[in-house]
Amino acid sequence: MRILFVHEKFGAFGGAEANILATATELKGRGHVVGILHGQYTAKGEVAWGKTFQHRFPLQNGSVSATGLAGCKQFQPDVIYVHKLTDLGVLEHLLRSDNPIIRMVHDHDLYCMRSYKYNYFTRHICERALSPYCMVPCGAFIARDHEGGFPLKWVSYTAKIRELDLNRRFHRLLVATQFMKDELLRNRFDPNQIEIHAPVPPEGDPSWESSFSDRNNIVYAGQIIRGKGVDVLLESLAQVRVPFTCFIFGDGDHREYCERLSRELGLANRVFFKGHVSPDEIAGFYRECSVVAVSSVWPEPFGAVGLEAMRFGLPVVAFDAGGIREWLTDRHNGFLVPWMDRAAFAARVEELLNDKAQARQMGERGRQLVAEQYRFSDYISRLEKLFARAVKNPALAAMA
Repeated sequence: MRILFVHEKFGAFGGAEANILATATELKGRGHVVGILHGQYTAKGEVAWGKTFQHRFPLQNGSVSATGLAGCKQFQPDVIYVHKLTDLGVLEHLLRSDNPIIRMVHDHDLYCMRSYKYNYFTRHICERALSPYCMVPCGAFIARDHEGGFPLKWVSYTAKIRELDLNRRFHRLLVATQFMKDELLRNRFDPNQIEIHAPVPPEGDPSWESSFSDRNNIVYAGQIIRGKGVDVLLESLAQVRVPFTCFIFGDGDHREYCERLSRELGLANRVFFKGHVSPDEIAGFYRECSVVAVSSVWPEPFGAVGLEAMRFGLPVVAFDAGGIREWLTDRHNGFLVPWMDRAAFAARVEELLNDKAQARQMGERGRQLVAEQYRFSDYISRLEKLFARAVKNPALAAMA
């Protein structure tokens, strides 16, 4: 098959980008031809992306350029695989094609004007569908602008409604968890249109495992944005009473604040911000780690970093937010901590650092879970079958 990926970025950035590259690379290795219609360059990991995506069609200022249109037409895809994209003009253009369109819904951008489904000030998680409530009292029509010179931007409620309508015309929407499926159902998507396909990260060397050394290393890996709760993690770690070293991998607009907070909490000699590094480098730290922290306080759609940790036989400590409870069972393969409970988070981390036998046992249960239920090869095979069914019967792609 000829598969056209569509995404707002080109290069490494977060979990969505890691999934896109891994998926496309494996599909290409299985004999499929992959191309990508994409937005801005991230300036990270673009060499690897270039090797996988030899057919590239860039958007210009978020819109389909004449060159991009001609290139996509020349590519002649059998199926279009959309990831994160909000431009209505691009979506309408894709829907005018005769190809089945499938979307992986990575997060809450599709149905939340704020994109993260929780209140910026109170951090309380939102359990409503998109509605006029998003305008008043939520005030989601004003959002932070991460790209322009002005710090705020206008978010159109009518445009978001239109985006939902366009996505309801797609052949299938894929989600990682039942939690995400429920969010789409809340927003009036057809249940027959939605399938659960967890975006499983690739397996590494099966011999990789943690040493659970007495260095008491803790790892956080992910974006450093407010919803990921790195500030809450730091406030939790400040309550841990045993020696430890925490390595924070990733980048984002909340990093500067978190680095300052770390110093204010007296953690500067125990918490180290490593920035964006390759998966192989992070793997080296996992092998010397005792606990992996998943501190998301927004309703995490999935949290694939937890699966990565469990492949190394590591226990996970995470807040109970969103879909995390679908792979993390409290006191089985880690600890599921009440949302935003810093004292409980600190206590669970401390418990695992004090009891390496328990940490190793929980980690092994996690390793068994991912080996049985989250195999990357099975994930790709299910995608192949889905694409094949869509190509054979693309009728839903033309739904009005």
